[in-house]
Amino acid sequence: MKYFLIILLFFSLSLKATTIHVGKKHEVKSVKKGIALAKDGDTLIVHGGLYKEGNIKIDKRIVFLGKGLPVLDGEKKHEVLSIHADSVVVDGFKIIRCAYATITDPCGIKVYNRSHVLIQNNVLDDNFFGIYLQNAQKCTIKNNTLKAYGKEEQQLGNGIHCWKSNDILIIANRIDGHRDGIYFEFVYDSLIWRNISTNNVRYGLHFMFSHSDTYITNIFRNNGAGVAVMYTKDVKMFNNTFDENWGASAYGLLLKDITDSYIFNNKFNSNTSAIYVEGSSRNKIEKNQFNANGWAMQIQASSMDNEVVNNNFIGNTFDMGTNGSLVLNTFDSNYWDKYEGYDLNKDEIGDVPYHPLSLFAVLIENNPSAMLLFRSFMITLLDKSEKVLPSITPDNFIDNKPQMKPLPLL
Repeated sequence: MKYFLIILLFFSLSLKATTIHVGKKHEVKSVKKGIALAKDGDTLIVHGGLYKEGNIKIDKRIVFLGKGLPVLDGEKKHEVLSIHADSVVVDGFKIIRCAYATITDPCGIKVYNRSHVLIQNNVLDDNFFGIYLQNAQKCTIKNNTLKAYGKEEQQLGNGIHCWKSNDILIIANRIDGHRDGIYFEFVYDSLIWRNISTNNVRYGLHFMFSHSDTYITNIFRNNGAGVAVMYTKDVKMFNNTFDENWGASAYGLLLKDITDSYIFNNKFNSNTSAIYVEGSSRNKIEKNQFNANGWAMQIQASSMDNEVVNNNFIGNTFDMGTNGSLVLNTFDSNYWDKYEGYDLNKDEIGDVPYHPLSLFAVLIENNPSAMLLFRSFMITLLDKSEKVLPSITPDNFIDNKPQMKPLPLL
């Protein structure tokens, strides 16, 4: 009897839901009027055209559906779409030209303290902030394209910005030209999956104080400084690609004060510094590919109890760098293309341990201008001598099981 009543209630609610059409050829011409007429559970279909209606607020549980990619234009004066209700769906709109303001952070789409909101299949063009979740729970941002055009950080907001939220899904979005492509602050138990974040002025992905999050199969390419993970614990980063993040202070991945995290099966190609680690501990960096970077890894002396295992280091200018003589991290079973040892017993493990930290890398860390001497005969001679009789490089900065062949990665 109880289940029969639930089913009856569901069908009665479905029968009450209506569909409202908005457009030039329809009775309702205004988006705001359509929202005013709608009730919880209704579907509002906005047909193709240009709509300049200032700030549009959705304060009812509706499906807000665009047909023919209707354009909502903020005219550089307004936040375009503000969501103040749970379980809203926003699908199929082109949202352009929101206002610029550094205090209120106006957006193309902003969710205020709500849950179960779905934002998908939209184009956001030339907005200050693109999509912003404020104190949101169980929301999904999927298959959106976000593009901005400012050249300086102060001219731009973030593409997808999440603050004080949890259980968020960020899936298959394309973000280009913003300050940070994706930004998390105080965001927990969330997933960033299959996004492409390129040409952003600062970071492709930037997150702070955001624990127990997972980042899988994303591409971060040609951003000002790649990806930054700060003041965070229990992060999983799997199968991501970090490409062409070049600059004096650019990294593929910056790990600052993070703990108990796992960086697995990522590709780092042509970055100034593929991974820079500072003040971080108990992290595992495993089965990653470091190819043609300036520095493959820079692990500062403030980091400890990190494991660097089963990675491939190929074609990097420097495989390792550090700023101290005390090494409290583990390097084991990696492939180093600069390794010149032998394997007499044919077990594919080098018989002689490998010291991945070169003398010249130590000199460059303390005197960057010494880079002018790179590839000179004198430096080559010093490096060869240091390998035979280490005197400056730390004795325990060592891989005891260097691999003779590149490791097959997943």
